[in-house]
Amino acid sequence: MPGKRLWIPLSLAFLAAAGCSSRVSRDKIDLTRQKFIGHAICYSGYREGQHPDKGIYPSQAQILEDMKILAKHWRLIRTYGSDRHSEDILEVIRREKIPIQVLLGAWLGIEPGTEEANARQISNCIRLANAYPDVVVAVGVGNEILVSWSNHKVPLEKAIQYVQRVKDSVSVPVTVADDFTFWRDNGASLAEVVDFVSMHTYPMWGRVDIDSAMAVTIKHYESVRDALPGKTIVITEAGWATYTEGPLHAPRAGDEKKQIRYFNELHAWAKANNVNVFFFEAFDEPWKGTGTEGHWGLFTEGRKAKPAVQQWYPELMPDGPTSPGYGD
Repeated sequence: MPGKRLWIPLSLAFLAAAGCSSRVSRDKIDLTRQKFIGHAICYSGYREGQHPDKGIYPSQAQILEDMKILAKHWRLIRTYGSDRHSEDILEVIRREKIPIQVLLGAWLGIEPGTEEANARQISNCIRLANAYPDVVVAVGVGNEILVSWSNHKVPLEKAIQYVQRVKDSVSVPVTVADDFTFWRDNGASLAEVVDFVSMHTYPMWGRVDIDSAMAVTIKHYESVRDALPGKTIVITEAGWATYTEGPLHAPRAGDEKKQIRYFNELHAWAKANNVNVFFFEAFDEPWKGTGTEGHWGLFTEGRKAKPAVQQWYPELMPDGPTSPGYGD
């Protein structure tokens, strides 16, 4: 039936690649099972002066530095675009035998208007997923392209077409990442096409402060689970910024101590309830601006550990405060 295809066992993928000695034998993570697999994190490696829209990408040396940091405690990362940055990430992981696997993203822009660019993203994600079967465990077609407030919306029927094309062309599971409100209210038809549901939840954006944050996160998750019974659900974004600006947050919501609490509570709940969660995110991204958007990392842009992960990274302790503090 449409959209169904045989997933190639990992052993066969390795047999086909026997001539490539740089590949590392690893157990392939299966995100289609409602089973906790451990720490996962969203990753973009853009440092000061780098910008995806300007084509100024991190170097492979910088990516290797990041992968060595993350590999100490994460085994799965999520990327956002099928571009040079993601290709460099995959190449570095394979070449350097980094024990990390990847949920590879394809970035889709607003339609109508960006059809050619979107077609390139789809073609590239297919190419990369097939070129790196030892590293790529799933493909995410678009990021927040369907929720009502998206500034790069794609019509639902077109999103389904993109998913079907990718599913027909790769041997790994395919998903679409979007806000919990889309999946809860309008996601039934797409849920029948994807191999697992990828939802986002950000209590902070709803003016919820830390004391209620985990309860609201659980409520969001359960609302999607109840709307889409029987579907495997992965939380592909949930996090807590260490600095906030503007009226969309509870007053003084951005805080390193609050990030510690949310990070720990979210992980404990996910493990207890067999939910895979990609924490947003690994490193602060200055290209997103000086406000809230640039300060979701567990590490600073300078690759210093914030308090939530300092117990794991004594060698990356900062000399001073790791974030600018409150902005509200």
